[in-house]
Amino acid sequence: MFAMKTRLFISRYGLFFVGVILVGTMVFLALLAPWICSYGPNALDVNAILLPPGSDHLLGTDALGRDVFARLVYGARVSLWVGFVAVGISASIGLVLGLVAGYFGGLVDEIIMRCVDVMLCFPSFFLILAVIAFLEPSLTNIMIVIGLTSWMGVARLVRAETLSLKERDFVKAARISGASIVRILGMHILPNALTPVLGSATLGIAAAILTESALSFLGLGVQPPVPSWGNILMEGKDVMEIAPWLSVFPGMCILLTVLGYNLLGETLRDLLDPRLKQR
Repeated sequence: MFAMKTRLFISRYGLFFVGVILVGTMVFLALLAPWICSYGPNALDVNAILLPPGSDHLLGTDALGRDVFARLVYGARVSLWVGFVAVGISASIGLVLGLVAGYFGGLVDEIIMRCVDVMLCFPSFFLILAVIAFLEPSLTNIMIVIGLTSWMGVARLVRAETLSLKERDFVKAARISGASIVRILGMHILPNALTPVLGSATLGIAAAILTESALSFLGLGVQPPVPSWGNILMEGKDVMEIAPWLSVFPGMCILLTVLGYNLLGETLRDLLDPRLKQR
């Protein structure tokens, strides 16, 4: 019986713990970067150019003699920061618009939903590229632009929850008791509408990290010498034949981090969605 329960637990939550380990490792490395790195991310060493992984440089060095491990660890800070801030912006916008559209309905709902439809007509990455092209490439601009162009999914989720919640007895009771609209939305509907947003936000962090890496690889994201997984990949493409570690290791960091967040997001969505849980 114990073995059966153990297998059932692993089959149900095993991927969740894999995601926790992957994400937790990246967060741990990013937070403790100054203490675990023997070299600075921008420390040059002309005597250690394009060294392969070894005892002195765990993951080798780049074309300027900089330690790849240090740059990847400090680059994790950039990627995770972009993910959290961008999702924070998009979730805030989506929550507000979804609550307003679902609660008021009618013309307000129609206007907001048509705006969502228009935004969804444009491929998000090309929309971000178009906006970034008119702005100075910087970390702040990237976070803001990603957040401002990725709120539509959250708005639709929150609107659907609000349409259901506003007909519940506890909301009707609050309305009859004379509670203001702000209080009803903030105290009664919002806490109950947050459930589907958690899984979506976790998946959004993975998408934001991928977007930032792609922009940095194209030279429109984080600018050197600030380390980013994307611009480390860009620097490694020119020497891929003689120094493949410059492309392999940042690519693995992106892959494992995005995989971790996707596993977390999928599991949270399944656990928090009562229909999927029941199924």
